[in-house]
Amino acid sequence: MSYIDTLFALEGKVAVITGGGGVLASEIGSGLSKAVVKIVFLDINEEAAVEAANRIVEKGGEATGLKTNVLELDALKATRDVVLEKYGKVDLLLNAAGGNMPGATISPDKTIFDLDVSDLDKVTSLNFNGTVLPSMVFGEVMANQRSGNIINISSMAALQSITRVVGYSAAKAAVSNFTSWMAMELALKFEGSVRVNAIAPGFFIGNQNRALLTNPDGSYTERGQQVINKTPMGRFGKANELVGAIMFLSSEAATFVTGVVLPIDGGFSTYSGV
Repeated sequence: MSYIDTLFALEGKVAVITGGGGVLASEIGSGLSKAVVKIVFLDINEEAAVEAANRIVEKGGEATGLKTNVLELDALKATRDVVLEKYGKVDLLLNAAGGNMPGATISPDKTIFDLDVSDLDKVTSLNFNGTVLPSMVFGEVMANQRSGNIINISSMAALQSITRVVGYSAAKAAVSNFTSWMAMELALKFEGSVRVNAIAPGFFIGNQNRALLTNPDGSYTERGQQVINKTPMGRFGKANELVGAIMFLSSEAATFVTGVVLPIDGGFSTYSGV
């Protein structure tokens, strides 16, 4: 193998991806499978996880879809045991489970005082606890084997104040902070053998935000156009554009990289709009 091939080699590694039925997670898994990574998609919707795995298998890759609940430790531990029984190790955990709810957002005709606290709790729990608990369960496997990478999904909403998405923003800010904290914790206590980083995607079209950003004819909604105006590259991201960063952070090329939150945003975080 060439130096470059060796530096970025991921062949034979086992990647566990939560929220695996989602658009971004399934695309990342598909990309990693092309690097001969064995993919385990986890989702509370078992059918979605299995479908994502089957798409990889049909193309000659190795993937499994399993049902689990990222908010239940017992469910995660049972899933961990299934993964270890099948593969014997976990090299990468990608915490892609997350999402938003209408009640945890502030629509243009509402104010913060109309916030649904119940939905706020659900959104913060799904995005934050749904990152912490899998990190505890699968991170312990990595700590015991003295190798592994955890990659979390933060957001532009964690870096800047973006209207409407109050609950999601707070939760993703917590994910960014936890990424730094967990990176420090594991580096100090496990000889730097387990690294923890995050990516902060800009605006990508997924199932949850499609109608918010685009019209049925493909044109931009008012909010979609606002996003484009704030993105120097002048477009939304494509799901496969997340794969390279994940591969880098998971590879030998990044052995001294831990605790970072890497924007993948077409310049959104750099631009004031002026």
